[in-house]
Amino acid sequence: MDDYALAARVAVDLLAEHVKEARDGLAPVTAQPDPDALASELEVERWIREGGMDAAALAKWLPRYLDATVRLHHPGSMVHQVGVPSTGAALADLIHGVTNNPMAKYEMGAAGATLERDVVRWLLEQVGFDPDAGAGVLTHGGSLANLTALLAARARLVPDAWRQGVPPDLALLAPPSAHYSIRRAAAILGLGEDAVIELDVDELERIRPDQLGRALERCAAAGRRAMALVAVAGATSTGLHDDLRAIGAFCAEHGIWLHADAAHGASALLSDRHRHLLDGVELADSVIWDAHKMLRTSGLCAAVLVRRGADLAGAFRQRGDYLFYESESIGFDLLDRTIESTKTTLGLKLFLSLAWARERGLGDYVTSRYELTRRFYDMLSREPGVTCPYLPESNILCFRVAGIDQLAFRDRLLADGRLHIGSTTIGGERYLRLVVTAPDTDEATLNELVLALRASRVPATV
Repeated sequence: MDDYALAARVAVDLLAEHVKEARDGLAPVTAQPDPDALASELEVERWIREGGMDAAALAKWLPRYLDATVRLHHPGSMVHQVGVPSTGAALADLIHGVTNNPMAKYEMGAAGATLERDVVRWLLEQVGFDPDAGAGVLTHGGSLANLTALLAARARLVPDAWRQGVPPDLALLAPPSAHYSIRRAAAILGLGEDAVIELDVDELERIRPDQLGRALERCAAAGRRAMALVAVAGATSTGLHDDLRAIGAFCAEHGIWLHADAAHGASALLSDRHRHLLDGVELADSVIWDAHKMLRTSGLCAAVLVRRGADLAGAFRQRGDYLFYESESIGFDLLDRTIESTKTTLGLKLFLSLAWARERGLGDYVTSRYELTRRFYDMLSREPGVTCPYLPESNILCFRVAGIDQLAFRDRLLADGRLHIGSTTIGGERYLRLVVTAPDTDEATLNELVLALRASRVPATV
C-alpha cells in the first residue's frame, strides 16, 4: 500500500473513532484551549517549516487536532446552526479533496457540474418553482447566496447598474432580525447600509404585513425606490418564520422583488408535518437555502434559487476571454451566475447526502429535530422560573431562567464539557438558546440540561 492510501486509511479510521466517541458522549462536546498552547501542542511552526509529515506522523498528530474540535455529532452539541454531516457528505469532501475539479466551467468538472444542475432542479421543485423556467446555483454559504440573489434583484430593476454604477435612490426593505449578510450585501452592492429601511416587526421580530405600506411610504419619503424586500423563514435568533404568503401578496401588488432568506427554514419543505411553515415561499422572486444546516451536508453548501431563470443570468454581466469562449462547446458553464469561478463540487455534497439518506430520510430527520425541540419547550415550560418567549417553529428554542446569570450559566456548561448551548437577545433581553441538530440528541440530553438548570443558582447580573 502506497503512502497516499495508507495516510487516507489512517485518517478515515481516526475520524470514524472520533464520530463514535462523540455520538456515545464519551468525549467533551467542545474544547476551548489557549491558542498559543494549542499551537505548541500541534507543533504548528515545526510542521510548517520542516514538513515531512507522513502516515505514521499523521496517526500521532490527528488525534491531538481532533481533541481540540467541537464534536458536532455529540448529543450535547446544541449551539449553532451547523449541520452534522451524513456519511455521504463527508465522503464528498474526501472525493473533492482528491479530484479538485473547479466545476463552474464544464470542461473542468463535468461530473460535478451535472450533479449541481440536477440537484438545483430538485431544490427548485421543492420550493415550488418551475425547474424549466427558474434557475439556481450553489454557493459557498448563505452570505454569498444572499448577495447573489440581491444582485439579481438589482439587475432586474436597474439593468445598467453593472456598467454604469448604482443610482443613489435604491433601497432595501428588511426586518431588524435579517441576517447580518443582508446589510453587508447592501454595502457591497453600492447601496450603502443607510439604504436599508427597517420593516415594522412584532415583539418576536417577525415582519408585520399590515405595516408594510408604512415602510413603503418611508421609502418614498426618503426619495428612494424599493429594490427588494427581504423576508425571513427561520430567523437566526429564534427560528421563527415571517408570513411569506401575506408579504408575497403585498410585493406582487406593488411590483417589489421578494427575497426569502430561508437559509435555515427551507429544509422544512421536506417534512410533511412542517412544510406549512413555508406557505407562500413560491411567491418569492428569489430564495436561498443552506444545505449545510438541516440537510446533513458539510459546509459550505447554499443554494440561490430564482423563479425566473433570466433574472439570475442578468446578475453578472462580465466577460473574460480566457474563460468565456465565442464558440459553443459540450455541456454548460455556471460562470455567468456566480461570483466564484474556482468552485468546489458543492452538488456532490448534497447529492451524496440525499443518496445516503434519501429525500424521505432527510424529511424525517427534520421532523424529528423539530418535534424534539417542541418536547423540550414543553419540559421547560413546566419548570419554575423558566420563560420561553414563543412556541418553537423549528429546531431553535430560546429560554430565560430567573435568578441566574444567563451567560455565566452557559460558561459553566462549556467548562463542564457535556452540553454546548448558545445565547442571544430578543427585545434587548438576554436569553439562552439551543439548536437541536445532532441526530443523537434525545430526551436524556434534555433531562441533563434541565437538571443542570435546577442545580444552578448564580446571582443574576443580566
